[in-house]
Amino acid sequence: MKVEETLQKILDQYATFKVPPIENMSPANARNAPTLKNAVEEMNAEHVANRVMNLAKPMPEPVGKVTHTLIPGPGGDILARVYTPNGDGPFPVLVYFHGGGWVIANLDVYEPSCRALCNAAECVVVSVAYRQAPENKYPAAAEDAFAALQWVMDNTAALNGIAGSVAVGGESAGGNLATVSCLMSKEKSLPLPVFQLLVYPITNYAFDTPSYLENANSKPLNADMMKWFFKHYLENEQDGSEPYVSPLRAADVSGLPPALVITAELDVLRDEGEEYAHKLQQSGVPTKQVRYPGMVHEFFSLSGVVPTAKEALEEAAEGLKAAFQSVRNR
Repeated sequence: MKVEETLQKILDQYATFKVPPIENMSPANARNAPTLKNAVEEMNAEHVANRVMNLAKPMPEPVGKVTHTLIPGPGGDILARVYTPNGDGPFPVLVYFHGGGWVIANLDVYEPSCRALCNAAECVVVSVAYRQAPENKYPAAAEDAFAALQWVMDNTAALNGIAGSVAVGGESAGGNLATVSCLMSKEKSLPLPVFQLLVYPITNYAFDTPSYLENANSKPLNADMMKWFFKHYLENEQDGSEPYVSPLRAADVSGLPPALVITAELDVLRDEGEEYAHKLQQSGVPTKQVRYPGMVHEFFSLSGVVPTAKEALEEAAEGLKAAFQSVRNR
């Protein structure tokens, strides 16, 4: 299996950073390690992107405005960055959770995804800075995600949003938190969002799928890194069987919102994401699953540079718009 050519150029640039293996770092150091976003920025700085990469859009994309708000949470206020598209609104709203294995990364790392989705789906994007491990182990991140989702659904007007037109999404650990926040809402008989955008979500505490074996040494995410993330996120092995850690093990996912599950061919998380999509489908949840060939973990945020990532962004925007339109048609 071969990485798509344009993406390989970015991976090559990333390799020049000589980043120590994440699994050998402390969480504090790992949070400051460069990402693929930094590789693209480096290429832009050297004017390589415009000449060689045929950069389609600036990264990150400009949006109408960027503001911040504090959301009450179980462990204190949760910072959220709010991206609003151009225009008067009100707009539909997407609550978004960043990746990083519940341990690393932050709002800045996933800003390209949020800005691109804000523009492409013409919606307000609320990016949530949930508590991270190991300082705050499971279930802190899940509880923050649930609190943030419910707060946004209760306060859409304050965000120039449309009441009842709220979706949820995220990448990797953020995809996990997106669907887990839906499971929590369902089990508490609280309102659910209208759509789930799950981009290569973590869905199971297990490392035994074919994609884990095939892509064990893939970059920027490999099998050892996933074990490191879980080591810092969980208090103990038993927590891994909890459905709020491993939604693939949830007894009942029926009644959850319609979903789009995006996976990458060269990603250790590919198979568990696709298994979760199948579980949703088998439970009667309208679900579309799309695998992107030649792509690695984290490709979704590179829509301004990688053509296949642009396709994935357009797929996500189409799914969100359709869900928002269905609310307007009710």
